[in-house]
Amino acid sequence: MIKVKIDGLKLRAPSYPLSFLEQVSESRFILCNQSQADDFYMKNGKPKLINTAKQFYSSAKELLSLTRHILDEIGIRFWISSGTCLGWFRQCDLIVYSKDVDIGIWIKDYNARMIPAMQNAGLTLIHRFGKMNDSFELSFSSGDVKLDVFFFYEEHNYMWNGGTQARTGKKFKYLFPKFKLCWTLFLGLKVRVPCETITYIEANYGKNWYQPVTSWDWKKSPPNIRENGEWPEAERAEVIQIYF
Repeated sequence: MIKVKIDGLKLRAPSYPLSFLEQVSESRFILCNQSQADDFYMKNGKPKLINTAKQFYSSAKELLSLTRHILDEIGIRFWISSGTCLGWFRQCDLIVYSKDVDIGIWIKDYNARMIPAMQNAGLTLIHRFGKMNDSFELSFSSGDVKLDVFFFYEEHNYMWNGGTQARTGKKFKYLFPKFKLCWTLFLGLKVRVPCETITYIEANYGKNWYQPVTSWDWKKSPPNIRENGEWPEAERAEVIQIYF
């Protein structure tokens, strides 16, 4: 914010007006449903945070906070996605056995500064899959916690992100109903979530999203997954890059 004076009145105005105006359409704020979370824990029990879970919880929060800082600095919008979004929606918390943090980014918001910015902040690039126009995906690590970054593409009547099986070169699509972005508080951090959260969650986890699942196959379990061919052999060195 900057201080301005208009007609003798001292006011505060956004430092970057155009950026501020672009965010107005995404200014709605929603909270997780604490009553729903309490009911979930009453039925399933609240997991005891043994040392490894405590470490994950602390590290995941630090990783999400760092990611938010980096991406805000370079102007890339993101939202919590997949298991991280499910944890926020279902239990107002992390799913401690998930072992990773998941975020989504519109492919149109990506810029080439992202990877070096993440690396300069101490994150390690684990893999880079796909192309900018097809199934782009990044994964970083910070200690024992992984950050999965899924890039979303917009079609006429749906959104999707891609997946790649490194061993075989098989491609997959995860289909979502169209959605907009809202703000929420998660782990004490202001982050974005899909406004149409229930349809987003049901697309990825089905109608039984309320039930805890500790065994998950990313190639078979999601109800919104579709096979999407294979990467040509000649392109695999470019579209399947594994660093660690």
